[in-house]
This record gives sequence, structure tokens and C-alpha cells, in this order.
Amino acid sequence: MANVLVVDDSNTMRELVSGFLSKNGFDVVTATDGRDGLQQLRNDPDIKLVVSDINMPVMDGLAMAEKVRNELGNTAVRIIMLTTEDNAHIRERGKEVGVNGWIVKPFRGEAVLGPFKKFCGLA
Repeated sequence: MANVLVVDDSNTMRELVSGFLSKNGFDVVTATDGRDGLQQLRNDPDIKLVVSDINMPVMDGLAMAEKVRNELGNTAVRIIMLTTEDNAHIRERGKEVGVNGWIVKPFRGEAVLGPFKKFCGLA
């Protein structure tokens, strides 16, 4: 089963992030929005890390994170936002709903490889 879930409504970003992670030893599944991401988490209890955009149709990344923590009761999965949003208000909202980290786009895979491997027990 997968150990990373990449959630982004942009096909290009999903492919970029999931492709990089796959090439570096991660088992990755993807989702097109927060609702799809929640379903992936329900289906696969082995996911240890979620990398998600915030601004998506249907359900945004922060709403998904809140549901992961409250509705699914999943406090173990690490949730990292990968987004263009970088203001204090949105970061505070992220902390409130259980987001563990923040990466401002563009995605620089090499910079996060070590921490991501640690989150997933690959280091």
C-alpha cells in the first residue's frame, strides 16, 4: 500500500510531486481534491504523509486536513501543505486544523527528501 498521498487539482503538480517521490523510493497515490484525498485515506491506512495544495475545488486542503483529524480521527498522518499561500492568517488556520508543515511552491524535492523519508519510516 502507499505511504504518501499527493493531493492537488493541478495534474502537472500531481505528476511532478508524485513522480519525484516515486523515483526516490516512496509508494505514492494521488487525489484531485480534498474529498478524493479523504477517500484515499479511508481506503489506505498505511498512508503516513499527505502533501496537499490548499486551493482546490470541491474541498480545499485545509478543510481536508480538518476532516482527517476530526472525522477520521487520524492524528498520526503528517500533513504538509504545498501551496502558493504564505500568509500568517492561513498558516495559523493550518495549525488549528492539524497541518504539520508548510512548503511554498515551487516544489523543490531535494529539500524535503530527508524529512519526508523520516515521516514515512524510510530513513
